[in-house]
Amino acid sequence: MALLHMHFKSPTLVMQTNVTVVLPESEQLFTSRTNTKLKTLYLLHGLSNDSSIYTRFTNIERYASNRNVAVVMPSVDHSFYADMKYGHNYFSFVQKELRTFMLNVLPLSDKREDNFVAGHSMGGYGAFKLALTNPELFSAAASLSGAMDINRFLQDGVFNGFNAKSIFGEVDSLKDTEHDLYKLLKDRQSEQAVLPKLLQMCGTEDYLYEDNVNFKNYALSLKTDLDYREGPGDHNWEYWEYAIKEVMDWLPLD
Repeated sequence: MALLHMHFKSPTLVMQTNVTVVLPESEQLFTSRTNTKLKTLYLLHGLSNDSSIYTRFTNIERYASNRNVAVVMPSVDHSFYADMKYGHNYFSFVQKELRTFMLNVLPLSDKREDNFVAGHSMGGYGAFKLALTNPELFSAAASLSGAMDINRFLQDGVFNGFNAKSIFGEVDSLKDTEHDLYKLLKDRQSEQAVLPKLLQMCGTEDYLYEDNVNFKNYALSLKTDLDYREGPGDHNWEYWEYAIKEVMDWLPLD
């Protein structure tokens, strides 16, 4: 596998940013004028992490090599994958600009069936937010210990020293907004949109376990095609190392 650390100025963020990419070293990629286009997993970090975290705490390179899939890992600060009220437009960056940039500089497929998104904690929320906002872009999405109830974060106010108001502004509730996974899922179902395959995983000792169960029950009440898995595990890398391997085996990569 090739490990790329890419630094570039983002027009959307109006600043330098960085992305970590794991790229399969297929022999076809080294031939002239190759038409090989790789399937791609956009892998999203949690609240206290950055683009390097999966390469440091999991075996994502080995899993990606075994399945011949590119993995793109952006950095989005504490944004909760939102266009922040007092900050940068990270949702627009990941949703539009990052994908376009990657397609222009790397041999990645632009086909819906070849693009996937996943993440843990804040990134699990972000993965479902991206997939449910733009189901035409991704064929599969996975949330690992995801923050499925965004109002919990808002009500906590200050989370690990970071104020939620910098993201969402002076609001009392995010219910029925573009940030609410419940609303996004209901809207896509009412539109009869073709949803991505959805995988939701959470450890039973995780502090977000109840939120995950509630979202799973809501999704199933809407007859959503959701693969839900739970088992022993906490909100930590021991669980996420196990879970990301499950995600790689679950993705339609064959």
